[in-house]
Amino acid sequence: MKKPGFWKKLGDFALGKGFYIVLFLCVAAIGISGYYLLQTAVTDAGTPARQAGGDASVTVPDRDVTLPTTPVSPVRPDSGNQEPEEPVQTQPDNPEPAAQEPVSEPVEADPDQTVSQVFTWPVKGSVLRDYSLETLLPDPTLGDWRTHSGLDIAAADGVNVLSISAGTVSQVYEDDLMGTTVVVDHGGGLQSRYCNLAQEVSVAVGDTVDIGTVLGSVGRTAILEVGMDPHLHLETTLNGVLVDPKEYLE
Repeated sequence: MKKPGFWKKLGDFALGKGFYIVLFLCVAAIGISGYYLLQTAVTDAGTPARQAGGDASVTVPDRDVTLPTTPVSPVRPDSGNQEPEEPVQTQPDNPEPAAQEPVSEPVEADPDQTVSQVFTWPVKGSVLRDYSLETLLPDPTLGDWRTHSGLDIAAADGVNVLSISAGTVSQVYEDDLMGTTVVVDHGGGLQSRYCNLAQEVSVAVGDTVDIGTVLGSVGRTAILEVGMDPHLHLETTLNGVLVDPKEYLE
């Protein structure tokens, strides 16, 4: 009779007592692994955790710390006796500034200049609204009663506006409320202001004008008086104080 081989005996052993031996070894291995895992967890729980990167502290500056306004150049490593590089000059995006419209500057009055004694009306027409700083007058544009700083003289659109006397043009400008305006200095502190002109005027700042010189024409540029018939708004000031233009025209 042939003897059973080695593998046959090993298989019989595994199916018999060997099965229990293997099961015992597995349980023992699991128990040992669990013990070491428990010990490791307990040890780690009692040790304070450390943040990655070590102990770092941040100092917050006070709010009143003044930061440097001068740009600081980056430090480069020493390159021997190499000559320093010249700073790079940057050009603006638009090297040529946009052309701006010239703004007329007022010409200072000559204190030695005497006031003219000859005057004329700037336009021929009826007075639509008188000068009045003490009595309220009806305002056709705003629909209320208010003072009036000048003399409104009726004139058709495009009629020439004349200088009431000789003098020098001191200002030409666009007023937000009274429209295109020309100011003539007559000397002695007297100035005349012509408002509600057409946008194109006939004089420039610094021009010397005579009595009756054309300054411009009647327009409709005064928003504050657009509710009225076409007219010229004339004001006169003496030493910077408004006065009634009729004192000179009559």
